[in-house]
Amino acid sequence: MMATPRILELASSILSSVTIIHDALVAKQIPLPSFDEDAPERLPHELSDAGDAVLDATAELRDLLLCPISLLHKHSSHNSAVYFQAISRSRIPSLIPPKGRISFAEIANKTTLPEQIITRLLRYAMTFHVFCEPEPGMVAHTKASKALLDADTNDWLRTGTEEMFPAATRLLDAVQKWPNSQEPNETAFCLANNTSQSIYEVLASDPGRAKRFSATMRVLATKPENDPCYITDYYDWAALGPNAHIVDIGGGHGHVSKAIASKFPNIAQVTVQDIPGVVDGAEAGVPEQLKGRIFFQAYDMFSPQTVQADVYIFRWVLHNWPDKYCIMALKAQIPVLKAGSIVLIQDTLLPEPGTGSRWREQGMRSTDLIMAVSFNSRERTVAEWKALLTEADPRFAVKTVTEPKGSALGILVVEWAG
Repeated sequence: MMATPRILELASSILSSVTIIHDALVAKQIPLPSFDEDAPERLPHELSDAGDAVLDATAELRDLLLCPISLLHKHSSHNSAVYFQAISRSRIPSLIPPKGRISFAEIANKTTLPEQIITRLLRYAMTFHVFCEPEPGMVAHTKASKALLDADTNDWLRTGTEEMFPAATRLLDAVQKWPNSQEPNETAFCLANNTSQSIYEVLASDPGRAKRFSATMRVLATKPENDPCYITDYYDWAALGPNAHIVDIGGGHGHVSKAIASKFPNIAQVTVQDIPGVVDGAEAGVPEQLKGRIFFQAYDMFSPQTVQADVYIFRWVLHNWPDKYCIMALKAQIPVLKAGSIVLIQDTLLPEPGTGSRWREQGMRSTDLIMAVSFNSRERTVAEWKALLTEADPRFAVKTVTEPKGSALGILVVEWAG
């Protein structure tokens, strides 16, 4: 029997998965997907598998039907960065009233850009369903452009186009200038900014850029796949017993620590550690019911740890650092570790090629390159995390690896066997 052609396999997968999505949404009386500005932003969590199947199959089918040059152009065009830069820098979404419309000419009058350029940029954006033209010459929102009404989301987009994109163009130059470097001040970002300082130092010296970068981190932190529930619900905090003490290294203002302490009364104390500029005054943000349990401490994670605890958390911290510095941070904890102490790493677990949804893998590998461009760091597979821990000290033993469905981050529970 002849094998079914690939294009028919993909079409069948799309039809069956779309039917699952359609029937589930109709049964729950949830509006169907659309580009309308008030349409739901995402599918319900329980439909993620069907959604992944559709996204992977439609992307593959489209790529199959493109000629090689068109395929390469589709995935390599720099124009997207240009129009997103114009949109975010000029805050064009904020000029369009929700449920309303405005002319290209009016937008031009409210920005520093000529009408001709505004029209060309926005009509290009519209081919990606960002804005729409409900009648000739008039611009209205889609759900994508409406999301940019949020100031933090707009700053996130601007950070990508004005910080990350120029730096990305210098990645090969940086690799050639500093082959095999593991220093955070020898990066493509440094070349793009003509500096010998790391991205942290550069942003700290410019309040405007620092503000936009902080907004970017807030946007990423509030994405559903980064919800603190994936650390509160997928580790047995109750099993630590009464009077447990945890240390949250690089924990910022403690939003994850607050979530853990709120849910588990057996956690008697949480010490949130971060650099002085982050933790200064952070205790003022501790809810009344958690006062006396959450404390903040200035700490350089590369210096010897001084606080004894049951669990030490590195949540979404180590992926910002090259192996050399991750090893330094892990070694810095050893002076206070006792047999059975837990180091809990919640971070990206890069999949082995082809083992999961292609569109999700594509996003993770894109982030992996951003890490290289900006920090000289990388995302890591489970095997690479284990190798890193062994290099830091063979007494770091990976006890369990958990990858919660729907989470962008996995959990490595590491036990100190010393």
